[in-house]
Amino acid sequence: MSTASVTHDVEVIQQGPFDMFRHSWVLAKRSLVKTWRTPEGLIDVTLSPIMFTLLFTFIFGGAIAGSTADYLVFLIPGLIGQNIAFASVGIGIQLNSDMSKGIFDRFRALPISRVAPLLGAALGDVVRYVLLIGIMVGTGYALGYRVTTDPLSFLAGCLLAILFALCLAWAPMLVGLIARSERAVQGIVFMTLFPLTFASNAFVPTETMPDWLAAFANANPLSHLIEALRMLWSGGDWHAPVGWTLLWCAVFVIIFAPLAIRAYNRKA
Repeated sequence: MSTASVTHDVEVIQQGPFDMFRHSWVLAKRSLVKTWRTPEGLIDVTLSPIMFTLLFTFIFGGAIAGSTADYLVFLIPGLIGQNIAFASVGIGIQLNSDMSKGIFDRFRALPISRVAPLLGAALGDVVRYVLLIGIMVGTGYALGYRVTTDPLSFLAGCLLAILFALCLAWAPMLVGLIARSERAVQGIVFMTLFPLTFASNAFVPTETMPDWLAAFANANPLSHLIEALRMLWSGGDWHAPVGWTLLWCAVFVIIFAPLAIRAYNRKA
């Protein structure tokens, strides 16, 4: 092992948590700059949510809830859950692109935490999730949706959705680090997310499903997030769904974060 490599490893080991988050924040700002320079990459969190809201509201609203106004209360949290899941595909594709271009080789030559590039990529997506939630709720308000609880409950729901998105992002990051191409990342992640988003309580009550499918939907992590948002924004006992959502957040991090970090260390 070369002297430079040993020196680099010692410097990384000596860095504390504050340095790790500082380095992650610098790399997060890099992601934000890239987003600002390529605004067309925000279509999945801007135009797509509006399109989904209009289509589902006016096509399925009357059939499922009897009116579009009643369905919006059910639909908006469901669409937020669906869209933050689909938006996580972007981070996997971006990591795969950076790996193929050798950008992470440059990061490895810097005296920074080995976790910082991954954590920075996740933090850089916060703006995308905030934008998505704002557009979804704004579109809902234009169509007649209203948050009937207090501002604190609304803010708590927003923060919970963003936390869930950041924790879930570790799974697409793992795929982005091990897949051979950006197309493969997109295919693998979408193939996983489609059953999770549609076999959930996002668009229809689980009581209308066959028993075996309802059991899967009720245990679905997205269902817990969506139910938590409905309770926080429209009233109800939010304690159980919020608790389940936080538990799922911990599960995502415990399982996928170490695997993603290991895959990065082997690749970088």
